[in-house]
Amino acid sequence: MNSLEHHLLIAMPSLQDPFFARTVTYLCEHNDEGAMGLIINQPVDITLDALLRKMSVKGKDFELPQGLENLVLMGGPVNPERGFVLHTAIEGLDQSHPLPDDLMITTSRDVLGTFGGERQPNQSLVALGYAGWSAGQLEQELADNAWLTIPAELDLMFDIPLDQRWQEATRRLGIDVWQLSSDVGHS
Repeated sequence: MNSLEHHLLIAMPSLQDPFFARTVTYLCEHNDEGAMGLIINQPVDITLDALLRKMSVKGKDFELPQGLENLVLMGGPVNPERGFVLHTAIEGLDQSHPLPDDLMITTSRDVLGTFGGERQPNQSLVALGYAGWSAGQLEQELADNAWLTIPAELDLMFDIPLDQRWQEATRRLGIDVWQLSSDVGHS
């Protein structure tokens, strides 16, 4: 099996699952036991400011600095009450897992306390929940033409506006995704 860790899954136009339609998902882990990823282009209806105050990480007067993305994402349908922060690496965090390209995924709230301070990551995404696949499930969905894949690119993950990430990811494949058939490769 070729691991797709540190790749982006791009939902095909034919994928109509309400959680995954027109999504871009960063794969944090992919091995013989399954896969885990975070949807990186679906905001939820809470700002990061509000989330940090609600969790008592920051005081009621706290405001994020200008230019810091102020959205929380729907990372996937599994454990939507659990938070995940995908970010550029910083030292000294609990419950962090290193990823390629100097990235980390952190599940402890200590990373949230860095926001707005000197130690905050250069780039970050805050997501509630995650996308998970059991052994062989993602491979079957790929065979069924539900997803396209590209290597992860940090500018696409962090710099492109959320509402443009799906279109930009497909553009980087060099194809017009709307002209693709979900029946490609089937007889």
